[in-house]
Amino acid sequence: MNRINKFYLKNFLFNDFPYNNFPFNKLSQGLLTQRKKQSHKHIKSVILRTVAAMGVLFLASNFVSAAGLETVKSEQVTSTSGKSSLVEGKISFADYIVNIKKEALEKGYSQALLDSSFAQVKFYKRAVKADRNQPEKVETLDTYLPKRVTEWKIKRAREMYKKHRDLLIDIGEKYSVQPRFIVALWGLETNFGRIMGNYNIISALSTLAYEGRREDFFKKQLWAALTILEQGHITIESMKGSWAGAMGQNQFMPISFTSYAVDGDGDGKIDIWANQSDIFSSMANYLKKEGWNDELTWGRQVKLPKGFDTSLAIPKNTGSRKKWLKAWSKTEKSLEQWQALGIRRSDGTNLPRVDIKAALVFPDDENGRVYLAYNNYKTLMHWNLSYYFVSSVGLLSDRIKFPPVQ
Repeated sequence: MNRINKFYLKNFLFNDFPYNNFPFNKLSQGLLTQRKKQSHKHIKSVILRTVAAMGVLFLASNFVSAAGLETVKSEQVTSTSGKSSLVEGKISFADYIVNIKKEALEKGYSQALLDSSFAQVKFYKRAVKADRNQPEKVETLDTYLPKRVTEWKIKRAREMYKKHRDLLIDIGEKYSVQPRFIVALWGLETNFGRIMGNYNIISALSTLAYEGRREDFFKKQLWAALTILEQGHITIESMKGSWAGAMGQNQFMPISFTSYAVDGDGDGKIDIWANQSDIFSSMANYLKKEGWNDELTWGRQVKLPKGFDTSLAIPKNTGSRKKWLKAWSKTEKSLEQWQALGIRRSDGTNLPRVDIKAALVFPDDENGRVYLAYNNYKTLMHWNLSYYFVSSVGLLSDRIKFPPVQ
C-alpha cells in the first residue's frame, strides 16, 4: 500500500495530471498544507481515498474517449489528397517525409536521388510563419513605388544595363524582348542577384506541403525541384532560394524553371543562380512564351476627365488571373476610343495616334494613379499578379531607358 501511495504522490500529485482543470490537485494540495494540524495517518487515508476515486473517473473517462478515438483521428489527419490538415493529431514531419519519398519513388525518381535530396531535410518554422502572415500595414502605390524604385536602384539598374549591354542586346534580339525589362525584373526580384534567399529548396517546399494549406501546389513544385536535381542542373547543397521555394537570381519557382529556364550559353546546364547568360535568357524566354511583344511598351500613366465612368476600368480585386483576364477582354479598347472618352497622357496631352488596344487599370482607385495597360502588362501580371509589382517593373524600365544609357 505504501508503494502505491508513493507512486500516486509522485506521478499525479506533484506532476501534470491529465485533468488539471479538475479540483483534484487543489484538494490534495489543501490536504497536504493541513498536515501540521492533522495526523499523518489521516492524511494518507484521505489521499488514498481521493486517488481511488479519481482513478475510477480516469478509467471511465479513458473508456469513453477511446470509443471515439478513431473518429477524432480521422478528422484531424488528412490523407495525401492535398486538403489542409489540422495541427492536432497530424503525423510528424519525419513521417510525412517518409510518405513523400514513397510517393516520389512511385513517380519514377531513383532511391539514390531521394536519399541525397532529403538527407538534410528539415522543417522551417519561419517559412510557415511567413506563408501565414499577411502584411498589416496599408500600402498605396504612392508609398510603395518610392521604396521599391529608389534612386540608388535606378542608378544600379543603369550600371548593370551598361555592364551587360552586349549580352543583353544579343538575348533581347533572340527572344524579341527589350533588355531594359530584363534588367528591371532582375533588380526588383533579387537586387541584381544579391538577395536570392538561403533556404534549402527541398526543405522549404516539403515544409509548406506538410503545413497543408496548399499541399497540392507545393508537392507539384517539389516534384519539379527533384527533376531539376535529377537532370544535374544544380546540386542539393547549392539549390537555395526563398522560404516559398523561389530560386535563383530571377526567383523562378521549380515549375517555372522546368517550363521557361534555358541554357543560354550552351554548356549543357541551366544555372539561374550564377550564370548570367542562363539567367537573362530564362527571363526573356519566360516573357516571350507568355506573349511579349517588343514593339510595345508596358503601359502609360494617364489622367481621367471629370465625371469619368470608372466602371470602364478593370475591377481592382477580381480574385484570380483567369477572372482578371476575362475582365481585361471586356474592358479593352483602342487608344482612339480612350481618347474619345476624354483620357489623356499624364501631362495632359493627347494619347498616341497608333492602332493599339489597352485596358484601364486602377492599382488603388480612381483617386490614385491610373494607367492604360498594353498587352505586355498582361505578361508581367503572369510573372506576378500584382498591380504594384508590375507598376514598379514598368517605372524602373522607363528610368533605364530615359535618359539613354551612354
